[in-house]
Amino acid sequence: MSIVVQKFGGTSVGSIERIQAVAEIIARTYEQGKRCVAVVSAMGKSTDQLVGMAKEIHPHPSPREMDMLLATGEQVSIALLTMALHRKGLKARSLTGWQAGITTDCVHGRAMVHDVDTETITTALDQGEIVVVAGFQGISSQREITTLGRGGSDTTAVVLAAALGADYCEIYTDVEGVYTADPRVIPAAQKMDEISYQEMLELAHLGAGVLHPRSVEAALRNKVKLVVRSSFVNESGTWIKGENEMETSHHVSGIAHDLQVARIKVLGLPNHEETLTRLFGLLAEAHINVDIIVQSEHDHERVDVAFSVNEEEGLEARQVLEAAQSELDFAKILYEGGLAKVSAVGVGMMARPGVAAKMFATLSEAGIRVKMVSTSEIKISCVVEREQALEGARRLHSAFGLDRIEVKV
Repeated sequence: MSIVVQKFGGTSVGSIERIQAVAEIIARTYEQGKRCVAVVSAMGKSTDQLVGMAKEIHPHPSPREMDMLLATGEQVSIALLTMALHRKGLKARSLTGWQAGITTDCVHGRAMVHDVDTETITTALDQGEIVVVAGFQGISSQREITTLGRGGSDTTAVVLAAALGADYCEIYTDVEGVYTADPRVIPAAQKMDEISYQEMLELAHLGAGVLHPRSVEAALRNKVKLVVRSSFVNESGTWIKGENEMETSHHVSGIAHDLQVARIKVLGLPNHEETLTRLFGLLAEAHINVDIIVQSEHDHERVDVAFSVNEEEGLEARQVLEAAQSELDFAKILYEGGLAKVSAVGVGMMARPGVAAKMFATLSEAGIRVKMVSTSEIKISCVVEREQALEGARRLHSAFGLDRIEVKV
């Protein structure tokens, strides 16, 4: 019998009625003769509520205790969903992350999965049970409960699918699939039937919230077929897999935007070979991810370096570097928040010149100034003022013909 992993996000299990609806989806899959593993997020906004309570008690709570606290949200969901399956007369068992055999590193709040011991899950499946696993969590080598950070339940589902050799992994959410842009911002955005791993990974990194980048990376690495679909309506969804078979002449597949960007400029750094290594090594030690990097040379003695980070980590990044000013020997730091990033993504860009020119022209015509640029074979990203980002995304979506895209059904 084939194995299917089904992940249900917070909106999908946000109420008792929604949990019962999810139980019906799982039951239908089980009745088709498949062995089912469900991965569940915390209900609705319960994680935000837990974070709020923690901040009321302590402005800077211990990362370890935050993991202890936040891991309880998924435990509520898995127990209630398992009860709903029992009510339908189905055999089911709930497992926390550590009970499911998910081991991680020791970084609280942003743990990485190291291994999955599937013995407990496979034993339950062999006994005809549906297994309901808490997403977003695991246990470290020091026997500490850890959480995987933002989008962690997506990652849990994919690593379980890879470890179990599942036929595919279904990501159920509150949208019907992957769109050419955020349909809440651009109503003309169209749902895609298929998208490649590479395109989905870029879109996820660039702000498309439907899947977390780490889950797409894990799917690509382990060749796990993903499908994103809605838990609210019965639609076919969007498949993410190796080859994109969309019948379209468009060289741009999607437009993404990220409204939480900050820029840091470090001025007057020594123009030495080891300067960038030391600078970005300090940020890496603080687990701060850096995105776009631009270096400019004053003379043979000094250089300036500018880089972008997620705004949530911007002030921390500045503090880390300010504390190391004497070590790094720079003149000063400039910090700019309130920025955003708009991006165009598509594998067709590799063989089509002129995409960057059209992108810059479109933004320029809208009076949108570009502050930083980053490119790869299949994406172009521009950092702009936050209040101009959504207008820029809408204009780019139209300029690249995505308002009228026709995809194979």
